[in-house]
Amino acid sequence: APGQVVSRPEALARSPRVTFETPELLGSINLTGARIDDVRLVKYLETVDPKSPPVPVLSPIGTAHPYYADFGWAAADPTVKVPGPDTLWTADRTTMAPGKPVRLSWDNGQGLVFSLLISLDEYFMFDVKQGVENKTDKPVTLYPWSLVVRYGQPPAEGIYILHEGPYGVFNGKLEEFSYSDLKDGKPQKFATTGGWVGITDKYWMATLVPDQKSKVDVTIKRTGANADVKFQIDYVSPALALAPGASATTDARLFAGAKIVRLIDSYEKKYGIERFDLTIDWGWFSFFTKPLFWLLEWLYVQIGNFGLAILTLTVIVKAVFFPLANKSYVAMSKMKALQPEMEKLKERYGEDRQRMNQELMQLYRREKVNPAAGCLPILVQIPVFFALYKVLYTTIEMRHQPFFGWIKDLAAPDPLTIMTGFGLFPWHVPELLQFFNIGIWPIIMGVTMYLQQKLNPQPTDPVQARVFQFLPILFTFMLAPFAAGLVIYWAWSNVLSIAQQYAIMRRHGTLVGGGKDKPAVAAVAAPAPAPADSGGGKKGGKGGGGKKR
Repeated sequence: APGQVVSRPEALARSPRVTFETPELLGSINLTGARIDDVRLVKYLETVDPKSPPVPVLSPIGTAHPYYADFGWAAADPTVKVPGPDTLWTADRTTMAPGKPVRLSWDNGQGLVFSLLISLDEYFMFDVKQGVENKTDKPVTLYPWSLVVRYGQPPAEGIYILHEGPYGVFNGKLEEFSYSDLKDGKPQKFATTGGWVGITDKYWMATLVPDQKSKVDVTIKRTGANADVKFQIDYVSPALALAPGASATTDARLFAGAKIVRLIDSYEKKYGIERFDLTIDWGWFSFFTKPLFWLLEWLYVQIGNFGLAILTLTVIVKAVFFPLANKSYVAMSKMKALQPEMEKLKERYGEDRQRMNQELMQLYRREKVNPAAGCLPILVQIPVFFALYKVLYTTIEMRHQPFFGWIKDLAAPDPLTIMTGFGLFPWHVPELLQFFNIGIWPIIMGVTMYLQQKLNPQPTDPVQARVFQFLPILFTFMLAPFAAGLVIYWAWSNVLSIAQQYAIMRRHGTLVGGGKDKPAVAAVAAPAPAPADSGGGKKGGKGGGGKKR
């Protein structure tokens, strides 16, 4: 960050300011440079502690990580003075509020008067009208511009699950850049009509919205390195050619706040912002993801607890896909009933893989079992699974929402972990030990995954069998740092699958649990082995297994 780092109050006190306070926002505009550099979210706190400070979206120069928006002009004639970062503007009021805009003005002493009329709605949208009046006796050409600057690279929260960093919609196409994608001296440039450009975190963003009917030139760039790295997004509007005595205005907007789904959609409709809904990373399966979100939000309104809404949504998803899942579990049940016969074939032909596979295929045909039938219905459900996963992880609506017991924030990892003695020894776990920092819900999820695995037919290959046995442990460690809401969803989904699979297997006479699996009906009794080309399709009787191995 430029200069010496000071506290936020000290940085704010360095310059005269116009303050604003709404039910959603608290902040101020810096009259030095006319920067919008102080925006805090009243209803979103940094932690679940009700005494914690509001989340800062934009921060002034002087703090550890300055982050601000600026609006200005460039002149075609280099002798024309335009306002800069140290320009002291004059305000017509000291406070602003929705319906009460503030006008900033500055006279360059050469006959040009610049103005910024800044208004704020009841949420997170600033409207900035950039005006200029030419009082000289000659024409002047100016280029209005808007920018957002961020110092320092913030730690990513998305863990590759969602985008964080610069992005925008240019000519209808979404372009995303991670902080590491951008290289010093290699800016990304776009010419676009309509769309937007911004910098996003997991839940918050600062996004510029140009006039949707004007062609603008967008630049996304990175300068500096390490602690002094700076990321900048900007766009330059079409030239304003001002005749003597003429004036002109360019309209720009800045969204600085929380990415609330309904609010984002309402702005897209109200202002005609092209694909503003893409400011929220819905993922590849957005055609599933957004409807699932609307359903989850509706359930939350009806039930009053986001955790219970997640459990209810999981039941609904399971019900919708019951026919497919039922086919899958029936196929698994038949496969499990054939497990003893498959073991016998393995004993007979374990050294001859080709012959064993031939015999397995013959067994499947004889018993009318399709081994792929258990997989295909599950594959169809994968898009829905990832869509639901995306909803639970990405949307701000789940942030700081409590569940029962010790879960106070469904969007944060389970706080009661092994390394803290499940809450008995609260301490800051070092980064090197975070891998072992496993909470109660990830352990519950791992146990349910293990129990579900025991209901499935075991692979005949011993290596595959060992790999499958290790998967519940692997997933327990993998999901430990994820949001508790996701882990609860996964554990509950496993419980429902176990109940469904157990009932189906009992209905089909397949014994579950309790050691060795045995076929419960005569239809799967051991057949007499026959040569692959014998053509004999009859099943052997109960004593028909006596042919030479």
